[in-house]
Amino acid sequence: MNNNDWDVIRNYHDATKHSYQSVRASGHYLDWDNHPFPFKMYPDLEPIPLPRDWPPTGMAALSAIAMAGPAEKTDVIPDLKTLAAILYHSAGITRQRSYPGGEIYFRAAACTGALYEIELYVVCGPLRELEAGVYHFNPADFALRRLRSGDFRQVLAQATGQEASVAHAPLTIVSTGTYWRNAWKYQARTYRHFYWDNGTMMANLLSLAAAFRLPARLVLGFADQPVNHLLGLETTKEVALSLVSVGRASPDSAERTQGTEPTDSLELKTVPCSRTEVDYPLMREAHSASMLSSAEEASAWRGRTPAAQSSDALGKTFPLAPLSEHPADSIEEVILRRGSTRQFAQKEIRFAQLSTLLLGATHGIAADFLEPFGARLNDLYLIVNAVEGLPSGAYRLRQDQSLELLKEGNFREQAGRLGLGQRLPADASVDVFFLADLDAILKRFGNRGYRAAQLEAGIVGGKLYLAAYAQKLGATGLTFYDDEVTQFFSPHAAGKEAIFLVAIGISAKRPLPAR
Repeated sequence: MNNNDWDVIRNYHDATKHSYQSVRASGHYLDWDNHPFPFKMYPDLEPIPLPRDWPPTGMAALSAIAMAGPAEKTDVIPDLKTLAAILYHSAGITRQRSYPGGEIYFRAAACTGALYEIELYVVCGPLRELEAGVYHFNPADFALRRLRSGDFRQVLAQATGQEASVAHAPLTIVSTGTYWRNAWKYQARTYRHFYWDNGTMMANLLSLAAAFRLPARLVLGFADQPVNHLLGLETTKEVALSLVSVGRASPDSAERTQGTEPTDSLELKTVPCSRTEVDYPLMREAHSASMLSSAEEASAWRGRTPAAQSSDALGKTFPLAPLSEHPADSIEEVILRRGSTRQFAQKEIRFAQLSTLLLGATHGIAADFLEPFGARLNDLYLIVNAVEGLPSGAYRLRQDQSLELLKEGNFREQAGRLGLGQRLPADASVDVFFLADLDAILKRFGNRGYRAAQLEAGIVGGKLYLAAYAQKLGATGLTFYDDEVTQFFSPHAAGKEAIFLVAIGISAKRPLPAR
């Protein structure tokens, strides 16, 4: 299989679509005695405790969400406290709750089923109070564990074809996905969830980096094998998903401190994720078919996002009109307050609130597959149930930052139906659906474009989460009946595929206090 064998990804996407019939014919049940352990543990490695006395960013959440990070080419090297703050607000445990069966640990970013299959690793040169090395981050005890000693940043630089941000980064954070930890509940559809859950985490990470005035760039163009090897991953169970370069070191400094590729394989003991694991080959086939095999292929892959198809508005348009003043809550305060709303109150939100949500979330992502800055792979379609000053109906977000009314009417029940028959999208004030032209994306990026489309949707969805909670609203990510979503928004959405769904509104319950 290779990145241009599009049939593999197409087959995966079609095979994992939800329909009314497929959901009811599944027969899948949750074996709670075999529930996956939520943390990756290296029992033989000593923890390196992370500090908790990091400085506050002082940046309002809505400003941090919309920022891309400074572009100045000056050295900005984070210290251990700043790294600890970024890791905590991306993947740390923010609260916990006791149940008769045990404890549930809630993390800083939303995750499907609260199964937390995304792991974070740090590859760094020498930082203040941290030696150069390859580290795994464990949220359970808020500590790093050193997997390799030495400076291995050149491995990542070479794997990306010397992508500038990675080549000059003091540190790079690598995300991985563990198949079984999410597939226990969601089976083969987990491969989509990899990127949704990685995306909500990246929304937090990129926002924190921006708040600390650190340049950060998301990189998907990398040769997979050397990155998996560097981290010592057992690739039938866990695979590298994305890189984020953080900070900047001058070229001279980078050349002096970077090392060479390791030849040894890591054989480190880990605690089993579960008593037994079920393999879903469709996921591994989709991942293998979207791998890049060399630095040259990675370099050629990035950039040149397919141009969005513009069209004249056929319905009435409503230019976005954001809030004139942003709430002052910092990005850290909002992340600690964020949850996943479990019940909406069927109340109106203001058009200014919706406008602020959409503008902040879609301002742009600093990523190697989104060029020029502000380009998008996903189109946003909305079902508006209760927004003051906006007729109820179906809309699409246009490139000119206006909403085009596609059809007017009360579509609460249809929204509930599209969202897998759940009350949440029916009761929400507005539902934001992500749809993408997969044919155009696969033609430009090959199978790896599927990773990019799903990840971008997760990041924008994560920013919607944060922007909602910054305004004391609620939000939750949801799954959906794939083809019915496309049909509902057609003819405008004809030929596009449903990728993600976020419901937004006013919570019917008081939010959990942060701890």
